[in-house]
Amino acid sequence: MERNLVIDSTASEKYMRVASISIAFYEYILTLPAEWRFYRSQSSIFHMSLSCVLFILIRYVSIVTIVTSNYGYFSSHFTQQACQQYYLVAPIFKVVQTMISQAILGVRTFDVARRDRHIGLALLLIYLFLVSVEWFTDIFGRAPVVNDGNCTPADAGKTLSTWFFYLAPMLYDVVMVTISTKHLLHYNPLSSRVERLIRVMIYDGVGYFLVLSASNVLNLILYHTTDFQTQSAGASMGYAVTWIMSQRILIHIREMTELDPRRSENVVIARPTLTARKKMTFGLRSQSESKSQSKNSKYSRDAEFAPTSPRSGNDNAMELGIRVRVERSVITTHTPVDESDHSSLWETKGIGAEQEL
Repeated sequence: MERNLVIDSTASEKYMRVASISIAFYEYILTLPAEWRFYRSQSSIFHMSLSCVLFILIRYVSIVTIVTSNYGYFSSHFTQQACQQYYLVAPIFKVVQTMISQAILGVRTFDVARRDRHIGLALLLIYLFLVSVEWFTDIFGRAPVVNDGNCTPADAGKTLSTWFFYLAPMLYDVVMVTISTKHLLHYNPLSSRVERLIRVMIYDGVGYFLVLSASNVLNLILYHTTDFQTQSAGASMGYAVTWIMSQRILIHIREMTELDPRRSENVVIARPTLTARKKMTFGLRSQSESKSQSKNSKYSRDAEFAPTSPRSGNDNAMELGIRVRVERSVITTHTPVDESDHSSLWETKGIGAEQEL
């Protein structure tokens, strides 16, 4: 009876590992066009954006992690001495992959929070603390296990320290998704394109949290047992899920913020006030008299009539990982009798966005 349970657990682990490899390979092929667009959008190979660097890191570090983990498991020629030198390779790459994934979520949260210095410092401290915890709990108490020539790392410690490794990412994800979602809900987008970007970012954040939490809970359950054969059954699936969800965040942000000249969008960011509309007729009649004064006051008033929002403030650049470029023409009318009552009318010719994350 016990032997049958061991055989079933071993077969289940093989199926899960094969499934994770298949999913990862399919994801890699599916996202090759997105990878090419990432490379093509860079100004130079020596001046890559942060999003492109993180995309490359999470993509290929994840591949190395999956390969090293499954090579040790499916191999049949490991000796105890050889396994002693190899068994920590996969856990080390697992922590590196987790660090990159958390960096993506942290930078995203920092951008969404308008790059507030206090929030950025808090996020950095949380990141450094939890990364230290992850390194310690993932490496401490590990022991090499050789079974039929394969080599897998097992948690031999009495406290099962590796079990706590998965608690740290779950805590980090809760904090990052909560902060980013709270700030995203407070944005007041005046463009349908930015509104779609905010909606996609909310869905990506919540989806990232739910999927990775499910993977971490599975590994928590598996590592809570002392059976060496089943402890790492969900590890390979966790690598694939972390890779997919992390790079999807970067891909979606790049796609939503990429400027497409074929899809120009006219947006009225601010409408003229009632006073401006009333004085428009007067301004046309007295255009010859106020022309010279309008030229002198045009640039000083340009800042005064910048687009504002009760939620977003006076920033033209929304810290959503994008830069909003606004082109506008300004027509001003000036009344010398009442200089405190200024009025202006301006409209946006076009709006573009570039990725900055």
